[in-house]
Amino acid sequence: MTPDTSEWRDEAVYEFMDQAGVDDLAWECLRRNLDYQRDFARLLENARLDEPLSRAMSDRWGLRFRRTTKSLLPRRAHLLDPRR
Repeated sequence: MTPDTSEWRDEAVYEFMDQAGVDDLAWECLRRNLDYQRDFARLLENARLDEPLSRAMSDRWGLRFRRTTKSLLPRRAHLLDPRR
């Protein structure tokens, strides 16, 4: 699950970061974290992508919020896929 680093010197690949918010920057850092990639790979191996994330994983990676949010979309773990 190693990220593609072949174009890391191409400024155009990172132009979106000029307009990125804190949450976008946090995601860019998180998805490159090898420990996070391993945790996500375990979810894939156990075919648990449609289940709510375990509290341990959510707490470990800061994927929990203090209050519940109202999402317009169904909760999908694949949104946390570091390959995206």
